[in-house]
Parts: sequence; structure tokens; C-alpha cells
Amino acid sequence: MLSQLLALPLVAAHQHHLLAPVADVSSEEWSKKYGDQHDLSYTGPLSFMHLPYAKCLEDASNMFDIAILGFPFDTTTSYRPGARLGPQAIRIASSTGRGYTLAWGNSPFDFGARLMDCGDVPLTPMDNAKAIDQMEVAYSTLLARPVQGETKSSTAAMAKDGKEHPRLITLGGDHTIVLPILRSLYKIYGPVSVIHFDAHFDTGSVEGRTGQERISHGSYFSIAAEEHLMTNTSIHGGIRQKMGQGKSMVEHDESVGFAVISTEDIDDYGIQNVIKKIRDRVGTGPVYLSLDIDVIDPGMAPATGTPEAGGWTTREVKRIIRGLAGLNLVGCDIVEVAPAYDQAEITSRAAAGIVADFLSMLQTDEPPKPHVGPFLSED
Repeated sequence: MLSQLLALPLVAAHQHHLLAPVADVSSEEWSKKYGDQHDLSYTGPLSFMHLPYAKCLEDASNMFDIAILGFPFDTTTSYRPGARLGPQAIRIASSTGRGYTLAWGNSPFDFGARLMDCGDVPLTPMDNAKAIDQMEVAYSTLLARPVQGETKSSTAAMAKDGKEHPRLITLGGDHTIVLPILRSLYKIYGPVSVIHFDAHFDTGSVEGRTGQERISHGSYFSIAAEEHLMTNTSIHGGIRQKMGQGKSMVEHDESVGFAVISTEDIDDYGIQNVIKKIRDRVGTGPVYLSLDIDVIDPGMAPATGTPEAGGWTTREVKRIIRGLAGLNLVGCDIVEVAPAYDQAEITSRAAAGIVADFLSMLQTDEPPKPHVGPFLSED
């Protein structure tokens, strides 16, 4: 009781501090001379594209429709670690990326949705099982938050509870983060179709493995299929890995529920056909999009854990993403950015540009029309 009484003044003081009105600075020299100045591209708190920032897991007072969330986790990688630093690097690279683009014909800030950077989830680097549970609990907690409700697209019609739920863009982290995300999404939507951009299947067999050893950044989709978290209408894009088990690996991948678009298919069938096949495959149900940065050729995105030569260009990936606008997307992520292997931030800048595309993709009900420039004008 005594300890509780002693704590009361501290609690009261803390609450007073939180509720205290912001002091008027309009009469001060800086405000009179320069007024309200925005942060420069290279200044200010670290948040994605200078979005409003809050530790959303600790503060439920900030409503959002779409949030950026970091999962700094990389302890289930099979080759080079370092993706735990990916969220920080992507945010740093995003500082110059805010605004209207010709590609979309809009800015992510044009739609009235409340956008928020919810920071990083504090994940243990010592215990993979605990970290995966922390990710699931964090994601589920934020999915349950109320929305401002000014997005053009709706999730209520897909949700089992008939309510509107926010959508999260997750910055990884290695690709294992998708397993706890799918577990969280399943609680709201049931099984979802997955669009998976990657150099690798990530449907590795877990036969002969036990316990936590079964879960890695190369096997999490197999676990998700065992748990019935996905539909059998999921699809890969950009696959080019070397398969030690030969064609049986493809057969296992199909049994997990995936169809495959290889890297070379973009040359053989064209980018518009790639987009069409993805859209036709996932259909009109809830869709989750997961993008491993290694889908891009390592000449353009070297900073990743398991690079594979011969990937798509950054421009091709961004063009495909534009073609997916209007699908019933319930969330997306970008993973495997490992900045220790980067040069001049080219990988993290590619990732930041893709996340900006995600923000527009989640808010538009159809792919943008081509830019009306000299090729389409009457002149």
C-alpha cells in the first residue's frame, strides 16, 4: 500500500505531462521570422516517408487505416544474416520519396486515409519460438484496432466478423515473418491467397525436422499450408533458384498451393501477361502480397541474404505491382533487405520505392492508366 501511495505523485505528474497543452510559440523569434517549417528530407525523426510516428503497441490513441510496421528479425536465415537492420535502412532510404508520381498519377497521401508508422516490434533475438509468437501477437493486436475508415477499398466484406480492419505493410526481417502474419490474418479472414515475389519457392520440405527446426525462411509456406492458412490459389513470381531435389521440389510446391511464374516468363510472355496470370490466379478473395527483395537482380539489389543472378529489374517489379491495384489486398510486406551488403543504399532505396507503391496500391481500385505524355498526346 505504501509503495502504491508513493507512486501516485509520479503517476499524476506523468499524466499531467501527457495532457499538458502545447505551449504557444507564435511570439518567439523563430516562429515570427520563419514560421512552421517542415523537416528536410535528411532531418527529423526516423519514420517511413516522414509519416506520423507512434509506438502503436504502447499507445492505442492513434487511429490508422494503413500502417508501416517493422519486424527486425533474421535468426532463421540459411545463408547471410543482417535483415534485422532492414526496417531501419528502408526508413532512412524513404526520406526523399514522398509525393505524386507519373507512374501512379497520384500520391499515397491523396486519398484521405490515415497513414501511420507504428515503429518496430521489439523482438527477442535469442529465442525464435518466442519471437515468432511476439510477431503474431503484435500483428493481431494492430489488426484489431479500429480504423478511421476513409480508404476507398474495404476489408469488412472479407472479414469473418464483418468489421473494417486496418492493413499493415510490414518491413522485414527475414522471410519467416510471413508465418506469424498469415496466422494473424487467418483469425480475421480465414485462408488467404498469397502473391509471393521471390527468387526462391520458400516451400521447402520439413520432412525429418522436428520442433522449431521446421520453421525457417525457406520452409514457412510449408508450415502455413499444414495449418491451412492459405488457399490453393497462391502464386510465385520471379523464381529462379537451383533445385537440389529436382522436379520433386516443383511437385511439392504445387501441393502447397502455388503456381509458378519464373523469371524468364517475363521475357517469353510479356509483363502484361504476367500481371494477368497473377490476377486470374488469386481471384476475388482476400490476398496477401509478400515481396523478397531478392526477386530483383543482385546487380540492382545486392543487399540480401541469398542473392541469385538473373532477376527482374526494379522497374519491372514496380510495374507489376501497379498492375495488381484493385485486388482485395489485406496486407503486404517487403523482406530480406540486409543493408550490410549494400552499396550507396541502392537496395534499401529500391525497397523504399516499392513500399511507396504498396501505399498507393492499397488505396486504388484499379491499375493506373498509362501516363499521357508525348506518345499518347495528339501532338
